[in-house]
Amino acid sequence: MQFEAIYQQWYPKIFRLCMGYVNDEALAKDLAQETFIIVWQKLHTFRQESSIGTWIYRIASNTCFRSMEISKRMPAAELPVQLPDIPEPDREEKIRQLYQCIATLDEPERIIIALVLDGLPHAEIASITGLSEGNTRVKVHRIKEKLLKKLQANEQF
Repeated sequence: MQFEAIYQQWYPKIFRLCMGYVNDEALAKDLAQETFIIVWQKLHTFRQESSIGTWIYRIASNTCFRSMEISKRMPAAELPVQLPDIPEPDREEKIRQLYQCIATLDEPERIIIALVLDGLPHAEIASITGLSEGNTRVKVHRIKEKLLKKLQANEQF
């Protein structure tokens, strides 16, 4: 396997997964890059016991978990000035609202919905999360219902 091909295929999906964890575009890019540094360093150790995608998702999840643990221990830095908001196109605004709603979910729910948004089949999501496939289907359904309610509540304001 060539790293460049893996990177091209998986980077957008891993970036969206990271966005699901941190809801911060710059940090998500950093986490995705960190994930692929690890993939590049460890590609020779990949044993093909699962799909390459499952392996990369595991690395990305662990990278995000580590980052979140570190950020819990360190206080957030404040910008010295207030930067003006730049208006976003309507579609991007809806995507931003979706990610804001995703950010309010519990951590396991954020992981599952990020994998769903990447188009992974339930069987692979179950493999990544360690849940049964049936349990994964139920959780996905409940998460979608929860997100729909949150999005509808946001539109009322």
